[in-house]
Amino acid sequence: MARVSLLGIPHDENSSYLKGAAAAPALIRRELKSDAHSSWSETGFDVADSFLDYGDIDFSGGGDPWERIESEVGRAVDAGHPLISLGGDHAIAWPLLRAVRRRHPSLTIVQIDAHPDIYDAYQGNKRSHTSSFARILEEGLADRLVQIGLRTLNDELRDQLTHFGVEVIEARHFSEDLRLDLKTPVYLSVDLDGLDPACAPGVSHREPGGLTTRQVIGLIQGIDQPIVGADVVEYNANQDVSNLTALVAAKLVKEIAGMMLKTRGAA
Repeated sequence: MARVSLLGIPHDENSSYLKGAAAAPALIRRELKSDAHSSWSETGFDVADSFLDYGDIDFSGGGDPWERIESEVGRAVDAGHPLISLGGDHAIAWPLLRAVRRRHPSLTIVQIDAHPDIYDAYQGNKRSHTSSFARILEEGLADRLVQIGLRTLNDELRDQLTHFGVEVIEARHFSEDLRLDLKTPVYLSVDLDGLDPACAPGVSHREPGGLTTRQVIGLIQGIDQPIVGADVVEYNANQDVSNLTALVAAKLVKEIAGMMLKTRGAA
């Protein structure tokens, strides 16, 4: 039986505005397990039966959290199954991708986000959740980075995008017939603020003008290469309305898992 690994990364110490994303993994899991919702993906897989859940990383013991993330992600990936990580803020993508890249020498990152998270540093913090993809590209942790849904660019960010050769599809240029020309396995990074706040209000940095839930699901289902890893990050329950964003996050996790199973030929 094909499996999908699940790992919670409850860390938000590098959030620049509001804390709260560290509480997200347990809340997303609650929706994944709720009898109120179907456990089947739209692509025809009962994903509840496929999850191999490693629980949440425990950061209470001290030490460098980045080393802990890299180690625990590596342990999960070594089991041989694609991994979905539940954040946490987007800063966790850096150590996460360190572990994934070592096991996948060919890798394209598809990032859905309102922000490129590519400042060299923000408020003096090179580990900021607004800087994670600068670190990822500096270390060569992917062959390509494709960012979809951006709508907060300034001159500094545009310079960074040019410097690193990032492929950008801004929200204002998004169309539902978008097809990505993917040639390698994919790591999918979903920041929930990439969706419009009407669909996902429970984020720390709401940015109007984003993608709908249906559009993001369409992007996920349109990926025609194996998805070897993914993260769903930046859910902040303190900002949520009627648990809507937790439900959206769980829905996206199910659809990502369904595509992971589909490309691995699960029955």
